[in-house]
Amino acid sequence: MLSNLKKRSEGFTIIEVLIVLAIAGLILLIVFLAVPALQRNSRNTQRRNDISNYLSAVSEWSNNNGGKVPSAATDLTGANGINSLAKLGIMTAPTAAPVTGAQNSAVALDTMQVVTGAKCDTTTIGNTVAGPARSVSIRFAVENSAGAAVPQCQETGA
Repeated sequence: MLSNLKKRSEGFTIIEVLIVLAIAGLILLIVFLAVPALQRNSRNTQRRNDISNYLSAVSEWSNNNGGKVPSAATDLTGANGINSLAKLGIMTAPTAAPVTGAQNSAVALDTMQVVTGAKCDTTTIGNTVAGPARSVSIRFAVENSAGAAVPQCQETGA
């Protein structure tokens, strides 16, 4: 009788092994589903931080230039331009001259559009509407869960 009890306690049954494998598989599935979302959220956070840094550089450049708003490509790309002041991570600094007023064109991921004389549109996210002459807005895009670009807008005051 004692020898039968010892024999039964020496290993795992097939059912126990299958349960452990099923639980391990479920944990791996959850991890593989969560990682891409975490990476996308991290990239979107970096994009928003880059835009905030760029708006700070616009304000600094404006203060250094007598309150002027950027109006030419050289204001962005010159030796003492805004692009040299901004510390960007994944966003591409703009090289085209800033546009003015209302804008509603598409903006690609990791690029930005500087818009002067405009405020962010509160009814259509990502667009701009005409605003005070000294205001600067930046249009950009973040990723959604499908990887598509979702337009966004941030502004600095007049």
